[in-house]
Amino acid sequence: MKFLDQAKIYIRSGNGGAGSVSFRREKFIPNGGPDGGDGGKGGDVWIEAVDGLNTLIDYRYQQHFKAQTGHHGQGRQMHGGKGEDVHLKVPVGTQVLDEDKETVLLDMDTPGKMELLLKGGNGGWGNVRFKGPTNQAPTYANPGQEGQERWIWLRLKLIADIGLAGLPNAGKSTFLSAASAAKPKIADYPFTTLAPNLGMVDLSPSERFVIADIPGLIEGASEGAGLGTRFLGHVERSASLIHLIDGTQDDVVEAYRIIRGELEAYGEGLADKAEILALNKIDALTPEAREEKAAELEAVAGRRPMLVSGVSGEGVPALLRAAWAEVKKTRGALAGDSDADQISGWQP
Repeated sequence: MKFLDQAKIYIRSGNGGAGSVSFRREKFIPNGGPDGGDGGKGGDVWIEAVDGLNTLIDYRYQQHFKAQTGHHGQGRQMHGGKGEDVHLKVPVGTQVLDEDKETVLLDMDTPGKMELLLKGGNGGWGNVRFKGPTNQAPTYANPGQEGQERWIWLRLKLIADIGLAGLPNAGKSTFLSAASAAKPKIADYPFTTLAPNLGMVDLSPSERFVIADIPGLIEGASEGAGLGTRFLGHVERSASLIHLIDGTQDDVVEAYRIIRGELEAYGEGLADKAEILALNKIDALTPEAREEKAAELEAVAGRRPMLVSGVSGEGVPALLRAAWAEVKKTRGALAGDSDADQISGWQP
């Protein structure tokens, strides 16, 4: 399935059905009065966040969504039926933006969340509604109310607990494949990852979280270089970031500074998120080189990086445990853990 994280669509609610102009005509009832029914309400346009979707690709092949017009009223005071609604199903984490692509109208960040986008027009009154002492045979009825219409943008921001950040070829995809069951594309050239990948990490039946791997950033990404910062929105909601540094490159300090600079230039609080720093590809380094490059990163970052290898798996469990600790802080689970540790045995 092809990944698509933004789409522009046209939506329109249904017009209300027209009221009916009708008079009762039956044998032995010489003075039958007006009996035109009301028109039905036009269909609404709804949007729903559903599990199991992680792309907006469906909205590339269909961009126009129109709800049904309400059915017209009929004689014998028969009211028209309501027009059929339109339900847009989107992945959890989708934002609805105005046509200016900046104003956020809705944030579909909860599974099952359903919101009304456009309300259908009301149905028109039939002529029986206008009957009165001074007008006992009205010959007019109301047309249905016009529906609403607008263009909107759908922008997906994946819901992930941990985001992976780093330069191209930092080993993010290899790490994701080692930490989860995800199978991202892995190759020995930059920009192998062209779209975000999600992986579910299972440390135990009660310890699970989602990692998002985004395409690598390069210097000047905030100004549109490379793939730009388009995909950084997918880690905005994450609890923390895992910053992977390629240990085989010559200047690990410069690599660290480039990514930190791009995170700060992007904004949206990414630079303020808790960061787990890791020196990757240590399987290709000697013990002396590991220590030297770890010391260089510690001097600039103020904390010692974790040493990992996505190829051999060395250090990966410890890094995942550190990531899980950050996830628990965000979920507010740490306070409950201290109490749970004091409970032993079965409790009613």
